[in-house]
Amino acid sequence: MPPSVGRTYHDPLHGAISLSQSDPTEALLIQLIDTPAFQRLRRIRQLGPASMTFHGAEASRFTHSLGVMAIARRVFDRLVQTHPQIKPYRSTVLCASLLHDVGHGPFSHTCEEIFGSHHEHWTIRILHESDAIRCQLDAFDGNLLNQIEQVYQKQHPIPLVWQLVTSQLDCDRLDYLMRDSYFTGASYGRLDLDRILTALRYDPISQQLVVAEKGMAAIEHYLIVRYFMYAQVYNHPKNLAATWVLERAFHRARERLAMGQLEADKTVRAWLQQDCDQLPLQQYLEADDGVFLYHLQRWQSQADPILADLCRRYVNRDLLKALDVTQLSADHQQQLLQTVQQRLKPLGFLPNYYTGLRTTLSRGYTLYQRGIKLQTSTGLQEISQRSPLVQTLIQPWQRSWLLYPREIDPTPLVRIDAIG
Repeated sequence: MPPSVGRTYHDPLHGAISLSQSDPTEALLIQLIDTPAFQRLRRIRQLGPASMTFHGAEASRFTHSLGVMAIARRVFDRLVQTHPQIKPYRSTVLCASLLHDVGHGPFSHTCEEIFGSHHEHWTIRILHESDAIRCQLDAFDGNLLNQIEQVYQKQHPIPLVWQLVTSQLDCDRLDYLMRDSYFTGASYGRLDLDRILTALRYDPISQQLVVAEKGMAAIEHYLIVRYFMYAQVYNHPKNLAATWVLERAFHRARERLAMGQLEADKTVRAWLQQDCDQLPLQQYLEADDGVFLYHLQRWQSQADPILADLCRRYVNRDLLKALDVTQLSADHQQQLLQTVQQRLKPLGFLPNYYTGLRTTLSRGYTLYQRGIKLQTSTGLQEISQRSPLVQTLIQPWQRSWLLYPREIDPTPLVRIDAIG
């Protein structure tokens, strides 16, 4: 058989993502994609439990990572045409884009809330400790791993290199906003990617990623999209409820395991008993959505009624309700929570498992890592200084929610507080 000439991934957003074996960097990307650590991302949902709210939200970290790399390649290859001096950094940008999420655990960001792990920490560990990945990087360039690490730590000497991967206007955000909008059906999350990419520039003096002044409207739209996606998708109250039930189930499982009253395989035992950031590499990589969902299925038949019920609620999507209590003062919110806790006790519910307060924060723009710079006739300017719209997006929008089981209805109590 003739040798393979490359690889093509057909993506619903970006079309055919083709990698050529004749291009050394792209040949390396193919090898990295084929490693077990990267293939594991197929088994981790991009949006964690959000499919409980948006039934189409079942895309994986694998598809997202390929998308980020595809966008980064488009941007970089376009910029290098007018700035050939940045060409030596192509491998760093594309590998860092591809591997940026390789450290995610089961349920993606929700894993960090439940188990206290940190995917950035694990991404670095995997690059260093996974023989399959480390050997490929070192064989290509003995300094490539160090440069990728500089990107994740935002310390690469050429700011453009890390800004393409992790900044206020990076390829990661562009892909997840488009992908999450597509799979959740949130039409207000659609971006004009072509206009945004056309507006991106490289400033050779500051060596950073900037935006052409005429592209400001496209960036304003991007920031508005980001604001709405956080407010209406990522911080949706049903997502809070699903995450609460999942977190409480694993909390109860941890308690039962400590008492010797829980069956679990060695992987889940390690995650429940140890500091997840200190696990051996193999035990971390053995965990994915399927492993934990299997245990939730099994634990529905546990003798412990609380664990069994929480698992049943998650598996069958019998989630808690969420009541917006933002208009109440902090003291009133606590009083309402205490009242609900008292109402739950006669019904046989342990209050700390079935009710609680959660707060969400939505913000369209921050000055995080240099913000976004516009290339104007008078020099570089921060976009918020030129755009009144962006100034308004800096203001955070905080909302508070009371979570409770459908067996009670605290709504009349909120009305009483509002009247009082």
